Amino acid sequence: MTAARTLSPPRSPARSLPASARRGIVAALSGALTAVIPAAAEAQKRSISLIRDAEIEQLLRDYAAPIFKAAGINARGTRIILINDRAFNAFVADGKSIFVNIGVLMDAATPNEVIGVLAHESGHLAGGHLARLRQEIQGAQILSIAGLLAGAGAVVAGARSGGGSMGNAGIGAMGALTGPQELVRRSLLAYQRSEEQAADRAAVRYLGAAGMSAKGMLTVFGRFAENSAFLSRSIDPYTLSHPMPTERIAQLETLAKASPHFNKLDPPELQARHDLMRAKLMGFVEREAGVARRYGIADRSMAARYARAISDYRSGRMAQALATIDQLSAEEPRNAYFLELKGQALLEAGRAREAVPVLRQAVALAPNGGLIRQMLGHALLSTGQPALLDEAIRELSNAASREPDSADAHQHLSNAYAAKGNIAMAELSAAQYAFVKGDWTVAHTQASRALGKLPKGSPAALRARDIVDYVPPDKQR
Repeated sequence: MTAARTLSPPRSPARSLPASARRGIVAALSGALTAVIPAAAEAQKRSISLIRDAEIEQLLRDYAAPIFKAAGINARGTRIILINDRAFNAFVADGKSIFVNIGVLMDAATPNEVIGVLAHESGHLAGGHLARLRQEIQGAQILSIAGLLAGAGAVVAGARSGGGSMGNAGIGAMGALTGPQELVRRSLLAYQRSEEQAADRAAVRYLGAAGMSAKGMLTVFGRFAENSAFLSRSIDPYTLSHPMPTERIAQLETLAKASPHFNKLDPPELQARHDLMRAKLMGFVEREAGVARRYGIADRSMAARYARAISDYRSGRMAQALATIDQLSAEEPRNAYFLELKGQALLEAGRAREAVPVLRQAVALAPNGGLIRQMLGHALLSTGQPALLDEAIRELSNAASREPDSADAHQHLSNAYAAKGNIAMAELSAAQYAFVKGDWTVAHTQASRALGKLPKGSPAALRARDIVDYVPPDKQR
């Protein structure tokens, strides 16, 4: 797992958070929600920390694959992005990304619960709810303007009838100014509630078509029904963007139980991967005491030992951590992620030469893992051995092509090219690093420098030209 990074919007011009973001499956028990919060503006108010991890991302892709197929969603063009937030929440954005808080993964006891969340968000994607919501917002803006103009006219009429004083007519007119805006807000929220219900129904269909149970969805909604029960008497349901949890359960239960797959359990091997994923998150996110509370010393399960190994390495008990990881690898010799963890621990301890053969094994077991290749390339570079530079460049180039939004891959690749003496490619990689970080000035400068050195018409020169010619969003008209 790579360290969480702070997202400074926009991350990447082609992949930055969109102009408007959907609230997800569980956001919205408070009654003071606005209809839509622009994601970039929200990110500016508070930093959004993302987590990258090859094991967790692969598991989520495996969870989502049958759902995407049933929903007709292009799996290759849809990303699942992890947010470092313990709240149980998920949402969709830009029509091709599902954002999932790690709280969803840490609190969900079974794969089916997470799959239910992904199925719901897939309902939003397949239903084109983002595009339709933008249309609703545009219509709402027109209605709001019309309401304000009508209210302003009433104020003028009231002032005239009152001899220059608003009087009672003026008070009524002020109500006319605020009333239409509240009606517009409630209209938009009603529209969002209808979308949420549509996504719920679609999710049940997708799960049925994929031969999966919708019980996990009911479990999730049941949890929220319990958590929000004490609020139900004081909340005005018409000021929410989501249906009340009890209402959602009532609507879904009949549909879910009608499926022949309702009582179907998750395969044991999938549950085991799920348990390891939760343990990994606990080990990295929670403090040592929290890990100890969740996984007592008497717990000898693979998940418990995984969490303790991570906690040990983060706490500086390297020998103990490596011994436990070696035990886990002996029990599952084809588990690339145990080897990845060992390689990461060695690399971060300054033992890059020991990390290299371990990470080579991990790549051999998971050749499509761009993040693992990135770590291997970093380890090769960190050895300081000139003989390994070509391999480092090869692995980092592979990683950068698989993970184009990874700033670290481009940064390490720039350093590797510089060590090799290839200044043009070092400058191009530095430009791509700055581009991903959203530093347009540095990206333009580095790409311009590279462009003067690269062979004309080469793929590298074309990439540099793209960066030079790029116009940032705040400069576009």
